[in-house]
Amino acid sequence: MKKILNSYTKRHVSRWLVLSIDVFLIIQLFLAAYFIRFNFTLSFDLVQTIYEIPLIGILAVLSFMLAGSYKGIIRHTGIKDALNVYVGVSLLCGFLVFSVLLNRVFDFSSTFTIPISIIVIHYLLNIIVLISSRFVYKYMYRTLVSSVKQPSATLIYGAGEMGAIAYNTLQKGARELYKVVGFVDDNISRAGQMINRMPIYHGSEITDEFVRKYQVKEVVVAIQKIKPRRLLEIVDDMKSLGVEVKIAPPISRWVGGHLDVGQIKPVRIEDLLNRAPINLSNQEVRDELTGKVVFVTGAAGSIGGEISQQITSYDCEKVVLIDQSESALYDLEQELKRGKGVNFEVQVADIRDSVVMDHLFQTKKPDFVFHAAAYKHVPLMEENPYQAVRTNVQGTANIIDLSVKYEVSKFVMVSTDKAVNPTNVMGATKRIAEMYASSMNEIAKGKTKFITTRFGNVLGSNGSVIPLFKKQIENGGPLTLTHRDITRYFMTIPEACQLVIEAGCMGKGGEIFIFDMGKSVKIFDLAKRMIQLSGLRYPEDIDIKITGLRPGEKLYEELLNDKEATLPTHHEKIMIGKVRALNSEETIFAIRTLCEENTITSPQQTVSRMKEIVPEFLSQNSIYTELDIVKNKFE
Repeated sequence: MKKILNSYTKRHVSRWLVLSIDVFLIIQLFLAAYFIRFNFTLSFDLVQTIYEIPLIGILAVLSFMLAGSYKGIIRHTGIKDALNVYVGVSLLCGFLVFSVLLNRVFDFSSTFTIPISIIVIHYLLNIIVLISSRFVYKYMYRTLVSSVKQPSATLIYGAGEMGAIAYNTLQKGARELYKVVGFVDDNISRAGQMINRMPIYHGSEITDEFVRKYQVKEVVVAIQKIKPRRLLEIVDDMKSLGVEVKIAPPISRWVGGHLDVGQIKPVRIEDLLNRAPINLSNQEVRDELTGKVVFVTGAAGSIGGEISQQITSYDCEKVVLIDQSESALYDLEQELKRGKGVNFEVQVADIRDSVVMDHLFQTKKPDFVFHAAAYKHVPLMEENPYQAVRTNVQGTANIIDLSVKYEVSKFVMVSTDKAVNPTNVMGATKRIAEMYASSMNEIAKGKTKFITTRFGNVLGSNGSVIPLFKKQIENGGPLTLTHRDITRYFMTIPEACQLVIEAGCMGKGGEIFIFDMGKSVKIFDLAKRMIQLSGLRYPEDIDIKITGLRPGEKLYEELLNDKEATLPTHHEKIMIGKVRALNSEETIFAIRTLCEENTITSPQQTVSRMKEIVPEFLSQNSIYTELDIVKNKFE
């Protein structure tokens, strides 16, 4: 019986059946209106009333089709659906009044004489019964589903205040989904106590036997400031017992100050990698950007898009979002229109097109430029050094030169950890772009301040490893990894963009700001964790395939975030990198020569020039390694 009911509860009632039931109810209520009007007696012409019923049915169908009230899914009835019913009933009432008045003027039919009092009573009955019937059905459906679908036996990890709030939230808003069987806490002194008549267990008590006894299916982690390392341990312990792990968000992310059931979601890999958020001074940023014209290049990318989201929330005079990707830029525009972004415009333009960019600088007159446009995929740029130099070096040089020409106040460039001791073309082009910015900062003599930010990989960015692994898991695997020992730093996109914007306010010109990325993550462990979080097993369900390092790829990245290579700032997580001094004139001449001599037919010559500009650029696992050997012969 439960299987049959469960099967039927997944189906939706036909909209035409809903319309038919509504019309049937309206006809019954029309007759009821007469009985109410005449004190539940037959003191009215019943035959004449029956003649009026077809017209009532036709007008009801017309009214509800115009209002669209029959299209809603009854089990999900809400205020909007009730409003649609109200509109449909009001249209019916209006049609009836119009028909009666029209008949009185032109006398189409002597039998059609519905009293206005009947129409009013009918109108009120329709509103009460039709709207109420929908909510009654919704309640009955939920009651039926809760009796058919057994709620999951759930433990709440955390017996503090947040755990109690999570318990109340589950009991009030999702009792049909969750059946709380107890709390778990790391504090052994709390074991054996109770919250809301629910026992508190110590973590050591949650064993295979415990899970089988209470048929535990899920654990909701409800700890306000849980460290990623501890969350990782909980996930490992619970997953080994076959229990799904969900997490309640911190108080700062609650909706209207209240925890919502919909916010309790399965633990993601981002939750395990995330660190404590950086608290930056938004007031300083606000003061700096208020009333300013701001350019964001690469605005449709992962970093550029988040920078755009954050900057458009400030009171800028205008934010100009620039990107060559038409579709992605359109999506960003629509997203900002739906959100709170104000005073922005989008420009489809290529940073390599100096004529178009000159026109934008001349007409828009920016005060700030946040430069996030770049090619970033290491293997692709290793195969296409011409395009890497043309975009990452020449395109950046175009924007830098225009910033000086039109006396932009600050130019903030998004760089990468791959620019430190580069082993690939992409990293080298970003280092060269950094050098050009630093050199132009000296030449501009304070009129334009050039600031650079460096950080590692960002979670969820286009082309990053986590979205790739997610897609491979969805396709059944295997997960592809270039080396078993490869490690990377990770941060969230909002964190990265906060750093970039903060650097724009903090910078005095010429600095390379470096972010404390914490500890690096072993990608092989990351891959196994993602398989586990997907409810699968490694290697039984999904395997990990080692494909070998790609051209130019490092086993680990560097950030120069050790004390000897950095200087502190007023923020403990943000440092200034100490890099070798440059001869500005010679550096600019060499970089411009590189751009002029860069051709698609001579990649070896292009890369050789790059190695002359960046002596620490030593290729790894690349066809350009031989250029390092040749260079070393002359040293």
